[in-house]
Amino acid sequence: MAYTTIDNPELYFQTKLYTGTGSSNAITLDGDENMQPDWVWIKCRDDSHNHQVFDSIRGVHNRMRTDTDGAETSSSESLKSFDTDGFTVGTQANVNASASGDNSFVAWNWKKTATAGFDIVGFTGNGTARTISHSLSAVPKFYLVKNRSITGHWRVYHHKLGATKHINLEDVGVGGTATGVFNDTEPTSSVFSVGTDSSANGSGNSLIVYLFSEIKGFSKFGSYTGNGNADGTFVYTGFKPAWVMCRDVENDAGWHIFDNKRPNAFNTINKRIEADNSDTENSTSGCEIELVSNGFKFRGNFDNINRSGSNHIYMAFAESPFVTSSGIPTTAR
Repeated sequence: MAYTTIDNPELYFQTKLYTGTGSSNAITLDGDENMQPDWVWIKCRDDSHNHQVFDSIRGVHNRMRTDTDGAETSSSESLKSFDTDGFTVGTQANVNASASGDNSFVAWNWKKTATAGFDIVGFTGNGTARTISHSLSAVPKFYLVKNRSITGHWRVYHHKLGATKHINLEDVGVGGTATGVFNDTEPTSSVFSVGTDSSANGSGNSLIVYLFSEIKGFSKFGSYTGNGNADGTFVYTGFKPAWVMCRDVENDAGWHIFDNKRPNAFNTINKRIEADNSDTENSTSGCEIELVSNGFKFRGNFDNINRSGSNHIYMAFAESPFVTSSGIPTTAR
């Protein structure tokens, strides 16, 4: 059985759907208990606004975009505050547009704590291979590095690819094997490594890193082989997912995000958002995914998420553990 230390995942991760108003707008999360987020990722669902990423380390008004390699920008009318149970947005259209057909938003929210396996680290680059401390007290399985100061890639580390390889969040390419990104050095329970690459360690630049370790019953960062079939691959996580991001790493393919707040009429998820572009929410045929009590299963043959014989990576967070800390199983589906 899959036991967990987190019986209530909504204390550490929640998805929120909201409608833009065009004026200051306090967004309250839906969970039964309050959660003040440290990382808020917002995307307009019905118009091609850029993804907007905010965190409590860089400061509330500072924003980055996962779908571009641009430097950080700032606006007092984007995210205005991290609140005790949500956040407040200002008048910026990319987080709070009010026009019909341009006002439906999704926000993914994480709490920074070692309990949930999430840390945010800011550092100043020096252009020289080095290690940097984190506070997870566990080995990170997935992390994103972004240079805030310059145009530069979102460098992605995933333990199923290893530190000799990297892939980028803002593009569809298969990635590479440059030593300068992660210095060919695996992270440890106390440090991660960066090399000479300007996107990961530009001299004199400000950088931010989002790091995740696995927490049994709450988060999972793994890989699977697609089968190209409507009776698709099943991926065991040990929990019922609330959120999944996945992509094919052997071919040019986008990063596809699914969550439990955007199901279709058949209670499968085919409303995907791509982290690497500003496109609207898409319901491509063959892109269905089913979130079940102990993992997720593909119900379509869309290549980017279920290409036959191809290796895919994913990150996932829980709606509920498969088995609670007291041994009570989640209702099956």
